Amino acid sequence: MKKSINFLLLFPLIIISQITIAQVDVLPKTIEEIAHIEQKIMVPMRDGKRLATDVYRPKTDKPVPIIFSKTPYNFNSWGNGEERTRTKQRAYEAVKRGYAYVVQNERGRYFSEGKWDILGTPVTDSYDAFTWMQNQPWSNGKIGTYGCSSTAEWQMAAAALDHPAHAAMVPQGYGAGVGRIGKYYEQGNWFRGGAQQMLFTSWLYSVQNDEFRPRIPEGATQEDLIRISRFYDLASEAPRVDWLESLKHLPVQDIIKNVSGTKGIYDKMIRRKPNDPAWYEGGLYHDDMPFGVPSYWFVSWYDVAAAPNIALFNHVTENAKDPEVKDNQYLVIAPTLHCRFTRATENTIVGERNVGDARLNYDDLIYGWFDHFLKDKDEVFLKETPKVHYYTMGINKWQTSEFFPPKNVVMTPYYLQSNGRANSLYGDGKLALKKDAKSVEGLDYDEFVYNPLNPVMSYGGNVCCTGNAVQGGAYDQQQMETRHDILVYSTPPLDEGVELTGFIETTLYVSSDAKDTDFTIKLIDVYPDGQAYNLDETIQRVRYREGYEKEVFMEDGEVYKLDLTPMATSNYFEKGHQIRIEISSSNFPRFERNLNTGGNNYDEKDAVTARNRVWHSVKHPSVVRLPVAK
Repeated sequence: MKKSINFLLLFPLIIISQITIAQVDVLPKTIEEIAHIEQKIMVPMRDGKRLATDVYRPKTDKPVPIIFSKTPYNFNSWGNGEERTRTKQRAYEAVKRGYAYVVQNERGRYFSEGKWDILGTPVTDSYDAFTWMQNQPWSNGKIGTYGCSSTAEWQMAAAALDHPAHAAMVPQGYGAGVGRIGKYYEQGNWFRGGAQQMLFTSWLYSVQNDEFRPRIPEGATQEDLIRISRFYDLASEAPRVDWLESLKHLPVQDIIKNVSGTKGIYDKMIRRKPNDPAWYEGGLYHDDMPFGVPSYWFVSWYDVAAAPNIALFNHVTENAKDPEVKDNQYLVIAPTLHCRFTRATENTIVGERNVGDARLNYDDLIYGWFDHFLKDKDEVFLKETPKVHYYTMGINKWQTSEFFPPKNVVMTPYYLQSNGRANSLYGDGKLALKKDAKSVEGLDYDEFVYNPLNPVMSYGGNVCCTGNAVQGGAYDQQQMETRHDILVYSTPPLDEGVELTGFIETTLYVSSDAKDTDFTIKLIDVYPDGQAYNLDETIQRVRYREGYEKEVFMEDGEVYKLDLTPMATSNYFEKGHQIRIEISSSNFPRFERNLNTGGNNYDEKDAVTARNRVWHSVKHPSVVRLPVAK
């Protein structure tokens, strides 16, 4: 019996629509009734490597448009597996609407030939696949790309190629394809603020190609591949791992090795720095690249990269050269976890927080988009669809705008204040609309001790793919805020409701007795009963405060200006609620721990305890700029 890993349980990067066992059994027969199905077509790339491709197309003699999905996941139609089910569902939905559905494995994955390199697959593979599809006799010459997470990450760099057949795209939860966009050097979700996002450690454990894995010999015929796929689908079964414990292992470079995991590209990727040239050689999209495709972007507030994803939408909207491309960038922001758009209900629970009825008819929106650009339907869809459709938590409703953030947003500074005792929920930290007029009792700062071996643990948040280590979403932070190494700053209870919609910008003035350290921040909605729900979070490694091209270390006694990468949200703080931020130096294992040595971090076992300060004096006014909707 073949074995395949249950990615849904281990890593929510693959999100499967709900479907009953009875539906799974009947679905393939239903597709066969309405579609011509061709499997294991080996599509040639320009270097001679061939990528395994399945085609589902309507039973018609007329040319049809194509919806194309490229993926690193296993869609072998034989045997059981969530990806198989999802592919069949997507194919059925597309074919019944008059589209061919084409799904292809990335280079080096399963039956596709060549070497796989996540975030580094040759962009030309996409171009060559477009050309092959465009030239098929059943194609009308127009292709739309579609997918979430790893089936979305390749689309942006492909859009930079401006292939004439690539007429529209729908990327969802696409942060893994965002390289450098303005202030964000995410490099495909590998970093945030120069600190590693540990999701890739747990994800690559089960997904990366082991250098000793079995392979089908290159050059195999389609007939042989179809036959052999009934017995071997080349999917590994990874033993379960307790990631909450395993991610604590040091050095970081040996985490996968320590759990007897696969040996693959993680070993080289963990050594890269945020501006390593290798990030610019593969399939990531960077802000110096052109962009040539009308796009319908889908983002989630509790995804790993909401703010960078929105920043990419804005970048394309502002910088695309072709007016048709520039004017046809649309955005949906849902209050859900990574790729969980269709799981919204009348009472959508994200973590512990009920955010209300967040349902939206995604199929109608997506296929309305494709109908317009791939079938040349009239302009009604674009006229009736808002450019930006975003969900505001707190008032729990969908809102629309021509831009994000909306034009009615005013960036409003809130200054950090305290009498030097902002430590924990029980401290005296405040967020105030005015700067301190003078120092209070000479205490111009708040201080805490950061011990990397006793970090602030991640509790909820904007994350995916870390197994049992971090559960994404909004969780009550009160218990976490009793720690002395968390600084807490809050407004007084609000006299009237306040809506924050847009980017949250933070400037801290910091110092430390360590050569290097991190500073973290969370934005919190505090209810009158004390419940404190996290909205977004970020981190900044201090050595990169002057940019990611160089490392500049700290000197004891010096105060440094630190601009954190912006957060983003849309949340209504009701009357009586408080706006709160938390500041610390760790959010683990959401982000790797800075060991404070000034070394490489990834190859170190020993840590240095740091005494860190956040300043809020007249000379050093730490401030959070909040996007207040008027």
